Amino acid sequence: MSEVMERFLRYVSYDTQSEDDAEEMPSTKKQLVLGKLLRDELKQMGAENVRMDEHGYVYAAIPGNAQKPVPALGFIAHMDTAPAFSGTGVKPQIVENYDGSDICLNRELDIWLRTKEFPELSGYAGQTLITTDGTTLLGADDKAGVAEIMTMASYLLNHPETEHGPVLIAFTPDEEVGRGADLFDVKGFGADVAYTVDGGALGELEYENFNAASGKVVIHGCNIHPGTAKGKMKNALLVAMEFEAMLPSDEKPMYTEGYEGFFHLDSMSGCVEEAKMDYIIRDHDKKKFEAKKVLFSQAAAYLNHKYGEGTVEAVVTDSYYNMKEKIASHMYLIDKAKACMEKLGITPIITPIRGGTDGARLSYMGLPCPNLCTGGHNFHGKYEYIPAESMEKVTRLLVEIASSFVDLA
Repeated sequence: MSEVMERFLRYVSYDTQSEDDAEEMPSTKKQLVLGKLLRDELKQMGAENVRMDEHGYVYAAIPGNAQKPVPALGFIAHMDTAPAFSGTGVKPQIVENYDGSDICLNRELDIWLRTKEFPELSGYAGQTLITTDGTTLLGADDKAGVAEIMTMASYLLNHPETEHGPVLIAFTPDEEVGRGADLFDVKGFGADVAYTVDGGALGELEYENFNAASGKVVIHGCNIHPGTAKGKMKNALLVAMEFEAMLPSDEKPMYTEGYEGFFHLDSMSGCVEEAKMDYIIRDHDKKKFEAKKVLFSQAAAYLNHKYGEGTVEAVVTDSYYNMKEKIASHMYLIDKAKACMEKLGITPIITPIRGGTDGARLSYMGLPCPNLCTGGHNFHGKYEYIPAESMEKVTRLLVEIASSFVDLA
């Protein structure tokens, strides 16, 4: 078993699921358990300036050994797993010499990873796949990134013949609930530029992401006995349905791809008296993003005019922005990663992220930070899997990128 695979299997045994709407950071104390383990392992392998702060951020440094000044390069991954699916009691299954057919994840529950639903699966025939047992997520998002960075660190510290500049490492909490960069110490981290290792399939290289906002809607109705409700009742649920109908029907996640944005109704609850709706609003194009937010507010204004002022409260809050604006002046980061991939026989896949990463916000905090692949597939659910060979290749890629920065001196 390779070092990166061994680390990955060990790290996924820790439940680090984060929690939406928690006031504290980290949102769950169990994230600190893995953070302490990583801190201790970094110290044991000989990294310098290793520390974990009270919020669960883990930082470390590997001094450069190049004979000339080299820009300080960072690698960042997050420790938490998504609230969307259980991360408790992860039981990874190892499928050696995979034969390219459907994989039974759980015979008792009749849960299968089928090539008909996931056609890319059969392309990994002959490799070693790590899957779930069908009852939890796996945690490759982003413990694969954590394991790959840790294995890279171990390699650099044990192979002084590999020339490189200063390499900085950080592991963050609460990325999955949109708070991974909230308290990141950019200045203390000390990197000039960085990469997050938080992408999907081998070869993915990303420097564009959505502009993102959340939209929260509260509708105030008036509940009257239905027998005497004429001219008096205001049904908040029906007003909510009317609000949703005013948003473009073709601009929903299930109808969009690539650079197309959307309005996504993420949750809805209520009764006649009051209804609540939570939306996420996304678009790669800044002008279209701003137009979406205006339309959202206009829908609320129209319904307030129709049903009375104060019927609909709609609050839109920006979450993060497209990092492309900040990476545009640092495109050598993309060129470097692409060249290193090609050198290692990895086909670069440059695609826009239909989501966001810590790197998007960090780029706006002064740390240009595109995103590299981890090798994983089907994140946040029971069908998640990752080929061991992909993790090994990503680890070599990180070493190659760190070494290649010597050319920038």
